[in-house]
Amino acid sequence: MTTSNPFFEPSDLPYELPPFARIRNDHFLPAFTRGMADQRDEVAAIGAGVEPATFENTVEALERSGAVLDRVRRVFFNKVSADTDEEIQALEVEITPRLAAHDDLLLLDPALFGRLDALYEQRGKLGLDEEQLRLLERHHTHRVRAGARLAPEQQRRLRELNAEIAALCTEFGQNLRVDTAAAALVLDRAEELAGLPADQIAAAAENAQARGHPGKFVLALKNFSCQTELAALEDPALRERLLAASLGRGVDSNGPIAVSLAGLRAERAALLGYPSHAAWEVADRTAGTTAAVEELFGRLAAPAVANAEREGAALAEAAGVTEIGAADWQYYSERVRKERFDLDAAELRPYLELETVLHDGVFHAAGLVYGITFTRRPDLVSYHPDARIYEVHDADGSPLGLYIGDFHARESKRGGAWMDSLVAQSKLLGQRPVVVNNLNVARPPAGEPVLLTWREVNTLFHEFGHALHGLFSDVRYPLLSGTRVPRDFVEFPSQVNEMWADWPEVLAHYARHHLTGEPLPAELPARLREAENFGAGFRMVEHQAAAVLDWAWHTLTDGEVPDADAAEEFEAAALERYGLAMAAIPPRYRTGYFAHIFNFGYAAGYYGYRWAEVLDADTVRWFRENGRTIRESGEIFRRELLGRGGSVDPLAAFRAVVGRDAEIGPLLDRHGLTADGLAD
Repeated sequence: MTTSNPFFEPSDLPYELPPFARIRNDHFLPAFTRGMADQRDEVAAIGAGVEPATFENTVEALERSGAVLDRVRRVFFNKVSADTDEEIQALEVEITPRLAAHDDLLLLDPALFGRLDALYEQRGKLGLDEEQLRLLERHHTHRVRAGARLAPEQQRRLRELNAEIAALCTEFGQNLRVDTAAAALVLDRAEELAGLPADQIAAAAENAQARGHPGKFVLALKNFSCQTELAALEDPALRERLLAASLGRGVDSNGPIAVSLAGLRAERAALLGYPSHAAWEVADRTAGTTAAVEELFGRLAAPAVANAEREGAALAEAAGVTEIGAADWQYYSERVRKERFDLDAAELRPYLELETVLHDGVFHAAGLVYGITFTRRPDLVSYHPDARIYEVHDADGSPLGLYIGDFHARESKRGGAWMDSLVAQSKLLGQRPVVVNNLNVARPPAGEPVLLTWREVNTLFHEFGHALHGLFSDVRYPLLSGTRVPRDFVEFPSQVNEMWADWPEVLAHYARHHLTGEPLPAELPARLREAENFGAGFRMVEHQAAAVLDWAWHTLTDGEVPDADAAEEFEAAALERYGLAMAAIPPRYRTGYFAHIFNFGYAAGYYGYRWAEVLDADTVRWFRENGRTIRESGEIFRRELLGRGGSVDPLAAFRAVVGRDAEIGPLLDRHGLTADGLAD
C-alpha cells in the first residue's frame, strides 16, 4: 500500500469531492484494509486512555476516527449501486462480512463502551449542550442495542449472526440484479409494443442495442411489481407475460435467502432480549412499539381495500368483464381516467421533459422555498459520464455543497431511485455535503428528448427531498448529519418535497411542451388531481401489502420461521391475515425482489413510508394554511427540521414546525379516503 491510493488522504477537490478520475477498482481493497486497521487502532487508543473519560477524549475522538474507511466505504457502495461490474461484485462479497465484523468490533469493544457508559451515567453533570448530549446518548444507545451488555459467549454468537446476515443480504442483491436482467422481455417487432408512445418504443430499441439484441426491443423490469408499461400495452397476452416476469423474479434464488434472513434476524433479536426483529427495530424509531405500527395498519387497511374494490368494479365495467385481472388493472385504469376525467397520461409526457423538470421545476422550487441556486460544474469529474455535478449556493451566495444527478437506467446500475451521500456535512470535520440522486429513466436514442411520466416527476421531487435533507444539514457531528434519523422518519422530508411537483406556481414554470414551449393546458392539473384520487385505493393496497409482508417476516419469533421452500406460502398467508389478499393488486414488492428489506436497511421498516406520510400530509397542510409566505415557511422547515439532522428528537422537530403532534386526517384526505373507504 502506498500513498498513491486516492483514499488515503482527504480529497483536495472542492467540497472534498472524491477524485473519481484517479480511483480504480484496485484501490478499494487496500483502502478498506488500511481504513479498518486505522480505526481499530484509533478505537483501541480511546479505550486505553489513562485519563478519565471526557466528552472530548472519548465521544469526539470516536467521531474523528475512521476517516479513510469512511471515504472508501461511501464511494465503494455508491459504485455497487450505481455503476457495478463483476470485479466490484466479487469484492462486495469479500468485504461485506469483514465490514460487519469491523462494525461489531466498534460497537462491542468493552473498553470503549466502559468509557461511554461512565459518561452516560453522569451525562446530566457534564455541562453538555443539546447536540453533544444527543450524540452521547446515540453512541451509548447504539452499543446497548448492538449487544454491548451481553456475555462474551453471547457476543460471539452475535458476531456470527451479523456476518451471516451481511453475506446473505449481499447475495440477495446480486441474485436480484441477475434475475431482473434475465427476466427482461425481448421482442422482435415494434408492432408487439402497440400502445406505447413512440419515444418509449424507441427507448426499448435503444435498450435492446445496449444489451446485445440489435434490431429487437427490450422491456427491462423496474424494481416494483406492476410495470409502468402495463398501462399502455394493447396486447393482453404481452401484459400477462410482462407481469408474470415481474412477479416471478427471485422466487427460486431469493426465496430461501429471505427465509434464512428472517430466521437469523429472529435469533439475533432473541439474543438481544426482544421477541422479534420488528420489536428490536421499532424500539429505536419514532413509532416506538410494534403495537403502534399494527394500529396504523388497522386504520389504513379497510379504507384502502374498500376504495380499491370500488375502483376494481369500475374497471371491470369498462372492460366488460365480471372481474378485472392484475395484468389488466393499469390498462383499464388509464381508460377510465381518460373517460371520466378526460385525462390521458400519455398526453402529459410531452410537457415533462427531464432537463426542464429538473432545472425549471425541482431547482426552481428549491429556490422559491429555500432561496438556493444551482450551477453546473462540468470541470468536476463524477463517477460515471451520466452523473452531472452541480454546485449549490445558499440564498446569501455562500457555498452549501455539491449535488450529483444520475438519472438514466443502465445495466451497471441497480433498479429503483435513491439518494446517497459521498461526503457528510460536519462542522467538527469541516466538511460540506456532497449528495447523489439516482433514478432509472429509460434512455432514448441520441438526440431525442427524455420525456417523463407523472410518476417519474414525483419520484424526482421525492429523491430531491432526501438530497435537501443532506444539503441543509447544519450539525457538528457526523453521526447526526443529514439523513441519519430514524428509518420511519427519513422518508418524511422527501415526501413533503413532492408537494412542489403540482404546486401551481412551480408546475406552470416547468410543464411546457418540449417542442412548442406551450404551457400545460390550464385545466389539466385539476383533472390530474381528480384522476390521482381515483387510483388511491390501488396505490394504498399495493403499498400496504408490501408493508405487511415486511412486517410478517420480521415479527416472527425465533423458531417460527417457515421451511426454506415455503416463502410463497408464507407470503400468501400473511396477506390473507392482514386482509390485503387481493389477486388483482399484487404487493408493490414480493419477497423474492423485496430489496428494501433483504438487501438494504428497511427490514421491519417499510411501514415507515406510510408512517412518515402521516407527518408529511400534515406538514403540507401547514405549508398551505399557516398564513406565511412560502419562503418564510421554507425557512422554518429548514431551520427547525431539515438542518437539524439527527441532533434532536425527530418528533420534537416536527412539533417545532407544525406546533402540535401529527393528525391522520390530512393523509386520508390526500387519498380521497374516509373511515369507510369512500371518497368524500
